[in-house]
Amino acid sequence: MAKTKPGKKELDSYTIKGANKVVRVGDCVLMRPSDAEKPPYVARVERIEADHRGSARVRVRWYYRPEESAGGRRQFHGAKELFLSDHYDVQSARTIEGTCVVHSFKSYTKLEDVGPEDYFCRFEYKAATGGFTPDRVAVYRPPFPSFHSSSSSFFHGLLHDLLMLLDCRYCKCEMPYNPDDLMVQCEGCKDWFHPTCMGMTIEQAKKLEHFLCSDCSAEDAAEKSLKPFPVSPDSELKVEAKRRKK
Repeated sequence: MAKTKPGKKELDSYTIKGANKVVRVGDCVLMRPSDAEKPPYVARVERIEADHRGSARVRVRWYYRPEESAGGRRQFHGAKELFLSDHYDVQSARTIEGTCVVHSFKSYTKLEDVGPEDYFCRFEYKAATGGFTPDRVAVYRPPFPSFHSSSSSFFHGLLHDLLMLLDCRYCKCEMPYNPDDLMVQCEGCKDWFHPTCMGMTIEQAKKLEHFLCSDCSAEDAAEKSLKPFPVSPDSELKVEAKRRKK
């Protein structure tokens, strides 16, 4: 157990007043911001202790939202994406409003239902320098078709694991995968595309029964143009019969 300063006592847990929820070291929590119009801060509890008056305080490691980072929010950042920072702080435990779950990117993409308390993290953020670890993100296909998937979650998990190993690029924009974005799969090359990159609206994409990307559409048209005009078997038999009469 970590050492505490004289007059302070390390605690195993803290019960959020009014919510009857227990917070322990390692849990992720929502903390009340000074500006009531802002969303709650998200942090990971590193230590809980009480001073000589019995007031509980927590040492936390902050998560940053993309818009709070030096580079700002980018197109591929998900709505529930967070960065685990190297920014530590000590706050009154009374500022904790509730608990939440910060999933790994892989685990988050396997969720069938994303609740208000669900977030995900795929980067660590250096608050002083604005740097990230890793400093780049691989470009992946999504784990399954967003608009017509009915397979089991077990199958989704296996397929997702395979795609994560392939380090596949998708879409002509080559942006990293945003799990919030709807994507359509080309039946030819099997790559995935954003509807907007293909000149479609989200509503049009949801109504699709078949889809070929521009490259596969061009190849398909070229192959059809090279095929000879089809002749029915009956026609061929009739032609041969006339020749025999001569």
